[in-house]
Amino acid sequence: MQKAVRTLLLSTALFAAGAAAARAEAPSVVVSIKPIHSLVSAIMQGVGEPSLIVEGAASPHTYSLKPSNAAALQDADVIFWVGHGLEAFLEKPLESLGGKATVVELEDAPGLEKLPFREGGPFEAHTHEGEEGHDHAHEGHSHDTDGHDHAKEAEGHGHGEEAGHEGHEHGEFDMHLWLSPENARAIAAEAAKVLAEKDPTNAETYNKNLASLNEKLVALDKELAETVAPIKDKPFIVFHDAYQYFEHHYGVLAAGSITVSPETLPGAERLTQIRDKVKTLGATCVFAEPQFEPKLVNVVIEDTPAKSGTLDPEAATLDPGPDLYFTLMKSIATSLRDCLGKDG
Repeated sequence: MQKAVRTLLLSTALFAAGAAAARAEAPSVVVSIKPIHSLVSAIMQGVGEPSLIVEGAASPHTYSLKPSNAAALQDADVIFWVGHGLEAFLEKPLESLGGKATVVELEDAPGLEKLPFREGGPFEAHTHEGEEGHDHAHEGHSHDTDGHDHAKEAEGHGHGEEAGHEGHEHGEFDMHLWLSPENARAIAAEAAKVLAEKDPTNAETYNKNLASLNEKLVALDKELAETVAPIKDKPFIVFHDAYQYFEHHYGVLAAGSITVSPETLPGAERLTQIRDKVKTLGATCVFAEPQFEPKLVNVVIEDTPAKSGTLDPEAATLDPGPDLYFTLMKSIATSLRDCLGKDG
């Protein structure tokens, strides 16, 4: 009996040691922002947990790399980020610290829908040095510069040295790619592919997790479409132009944004223009974001019948993990429905 118990204990210990060894062999993975981290976490369930760079309520638009982030990048086997147009703070660190890692720029993932960056009309146009007060006379297209002077923007919509992000460029495409479940599936597929190649021992787990995640994303897509269906014809104003993938996929109607770039706050003239747009476009809700100044929204809706709400496109208020993406997308849909669905 004692021999049998010893054999069982030995077998258990060997199994535990083998499992620990398998976990130890899992790649060290670093992800830039919460929504992408959530998708990668879902793919890695049962194998390991990726590290997150932009934690808490921080925004990739204004983030400064911490020493702990630099250490994680230096030790990483795989690094996932969206790309140059979103996490500008990562460009130089990836060159200097991510040398041994496989760096995956997810804006290049196969099957991804990419929408051109919006400017002009009800969305704030970028301005160029020397353009202050200049009206381009396009219909509804005003280049306001009050509080939004972008020197050195002659090419690529660059921010010059604005907000400490030397060389930051918006680029050609809107980088809030994750706000479409179809894009989330493309991102997850690319993550599973890269991880399976880097860690073939756990490839089966990555692929099983991908299949499970895809099923959940299809169900989420259906749920979100049903949530926003009653308010699809109601215009709204957002804090910054981050939502067009959600809008495009579900057919909801953003009538404009307070600012195109949250790292540069709008001036009084711009706020007056948006207030006028709220009145003339019949926008029924103006949405703030948790990371940025909510008083601006109150200024915009003053003396208008519009209501205010909050949208959180980068999951600033959510805890990281595999469920975050689903909570994020449901929250956006619910916030739109709750604000826009209110009577009078």
